[in-house]
Amino acid sequence: MKALITGAKGQLGWSLQRTAPAGAELLCTDVAELDICDTKAVDAFVAQHKPDVIFNAAAYTAVDKAESEEDIALRINAEAVGNLARAAGTAGICLVHVSTDFVFDGTRGIPYAPDAPTTPVSAYGRTKLAGEQAAGKDALIVRTAWVYGSKGHNFVRTMLRLMAERDEVRVVADQIGTPTFATALAKALWTLHNAEVSGVYHYTDSGAASWYDFAVAVQEEALALGLLERAVPIIPIATSDYPTPAQRPHYSVLDKGTTFSIMGEVAPHWRINLRRMLQDVKHNG
Repeated sequence: MKALITGAKGQLGWSLQRTAPAGAELLCTDVAELDICDTKAVDAFVAQHKPDVIFNAAAYTAVDKAESEEDIALRINAEAVGNLARAAGTAGICLVHVSTDFVFDGTRGIPYAPDAPTTPVSAYGRTKLAGEQAAGKDALIVRTAWVYGSKGHNFVRTMLRLMAERDEVRVVADQIGTPTFATALAKALWTLHNAEVSGVYHYTDSGAASWYDFAVAVQEEALALGLLERAVPIIPIATSDYPTPAQRPHYSVLDKGTTFSIMGEVAPHWRINLRRMLQDVKHNG
């Protein structure tokens, strides 16, 4: 199998490379190697290299900045996805596209099924929903949430830095979702592709947490591993105490029942995968 991975330098792209099946040939690209916003470049690349599948791990993910740059976010999160979808369709191959919990408004209070109504409340969410539509019905679309990894910029890395630098940290406690280890997400994407399914699916780690719960767990696990030298107070705050340009869903837990059934297993609890990530950080930096 030959797989084209876009956004290969990001935390998910890196994880897709680490978890690739034995014998897979990987075409790893970022914007320098392939500008997915360039229709002709995408067509030419796919025609030349003839991949068997495209994993789109590229995205505009600056949620707050997207409020003032929605046109740029739309170009990367939707128009570029359309380019990949058209090239995949011409070649007769599968596009695996990653979407987000931000396509929901977060007002339900129960886990969102893949067919739940989509009502994004931010520019980022709108552009990601447009990306799903551009991917089309033949694509495998996997929504996820709160992704973090051993590499790159993410919540866990930020918390480790702040807890080492500050005497206290303040973290939002009234937004509920599920942390997702990028390595686990990447494995799920490979598994779902191998199952030859299409349509919209959900994948995160198991369980649910607030950002405050997540931060507390980061500190506890990091202290146990010796990644932090001291504990600092973690102060729970309301979303209203930390205003941001973009509105976030207050509850965006995703229903993964169908996905887990296809995979033949339930994802590990988010705290187990957090420990695995921090162990990776300890041993590999």
